Amino acid sequence: MENLAFGALSGPLLMLLSFVGLGFVAARRLAVDPRPIATLLIYLIAPFTFFRALMNGGPTPDYVLLTLILFCLSSAIALTVRRLTRHRFGAQEGALLAFSSGTGNTGYFGLPVALIVLPPAGVTQYLFCILGITLYEFTVGFYLSARGQFSIRQSLVKIVRLPLIYAFLAALLLAQLDIALPDALMTSLDVFPATYTLLGMMIIGMTLSRVTLAAWDTRLIVACTLLRYGVWPLATLGTVLLLQAFFALSADLAMAILLLGVVPMAANVVVVAMELGMQPQKGALAVLVTTLLAPLVIPLYLAGMLTLTGLG
Repeated sequence: MENLAFGALSGPLLMLLSFVGLGFVAARRLAVDPRPIATLLIYLIAPFTFFRALMNGGPTPDYVLLTLILFCLSSAIALTVRRLTRHRFGAQEGALLAFSSGTGNTGYFGLPVALIVLPPAGVTQYLFCILGITLYEFTVGFYLSARGQFSIRQSLVKIVRLPLIYAFLAALLLAQLDIALPDALMTSLDVFPATYTLLGMMIIGMTLSRVTLAAWDTRLIVACTLLRYGVWPLATLGTVLLLQAFFALSADLAMAILLLGVVPMAANVVVVAMELGMQPQKGALAVLVTTLLAPLVIPLYLAGMLTLTGLG
């Protein structure tokens, strides 16, 4: 796949990093507060982005199965990490690590990359994969994060208030009823994906603008990096090999799944941490480290994993 060449990917990856720098400048020079933007991303922009993607993709049983598989994989990794590390980190740091372990920057960062390396059908499959991870973020992941600071009841109440769940259910219901939204309405939703990526990456820079050396947590950053670039590539590689053993897996779907394992830490780690008041500066530093590694890691990892799966 010629689109995996370092030169083909480096430009878009560096552009995404420039959005982080733009957020840093905006916060420093214009005194932009990232907290309202985090709220907008969670409660408005993300739901509309994924609702649009679901309506354009047309949910089918196979696509929903992809969503379920990735939701279960994300949840299993996060719950395992939480169990193994709960006594090794403080309450907030442990919750931050558990949340981040189950997700990655599959939307703000990974989606632009998917648009480069995948055809339209593969992008649709990728979207349903990241929907599973996003549902994890705003259900199991959000609960694990909130439990670092809130009671079980308070955590569940926060989940029930999240509109992304209802956007997903609404899209499935409309698909089942075979209801198509007017073209003018769908066209008006086209602004949300680019806004989602831009603000999602900028918020990392905005948070970093407030970071002090006291926020540097070597143990947390090393753990997050190992989980993101160690556990997740192995998990997605294992998933592809397992599916290949039982099904005729297309090259596009295999690539979509493998891409999930090589993106950096999720910017939503910062967004959720900010929304819950849970060490956002530490989260931002960990996200920055894995994001800076991404232009080097993504082409190498994908090339190696495609070879191992026989698709290279």
